[in-house]
Amino acid sequence: MSSSTEIAFGSRDDRVALEKGLTFSPKFDENGLIVAIAQDADTNEVLMVAYMNEESLRQTLEIGEAVYFSRSRQQLWHKGATSGHTQTVEKILTDCDQDALVLKVRQHGPGCCHAGYRSCFYRNIQKPGNPVALGQEIADQSYDPDKVYH
Repeated sequence: MSSSTEIAFGSRDDRVALEKGLTFSPKFDENGLIVAIAQDADTNEVLMVAYMNEESLRQTLEIGEAVYFSRSRQQLWHKGATSGHTQTVEKILTDCDQDALVLKVRQHGPGCCHAGYRSCFYRNIQKPGNPVALGQEIADQSYDPDKVYH
């Protein structure tokens, strides 16, 4: 692929072109970020939600692996750089006004969640109470995060 500096995004000046055209013109929010949902390419299981900035999106397009922007660390985050649990990007979808992304990925390794689960969505919301309770959707961790993240 070409270098990330050669990847250009389209203009957002024409609403009809944004909604009906074939030019990728992502809308980054006031912090320069766009939401990115990682979904298993085969099962459609939602694995995680993260954010991308322009550079992480360009790098993702360039290398074919998910690169996000960590809001807590304020830096690029190549998914799996520490854990080895990378995400190969098979396809990227955008919504009608191009302000959200879905990355269809192949998750390498036992999981993507830093808490040790295959998916970050391992709990379900139970019947309303005070406070609202969370139930365990997946009984067992996929891996021991203490052994993966140092």
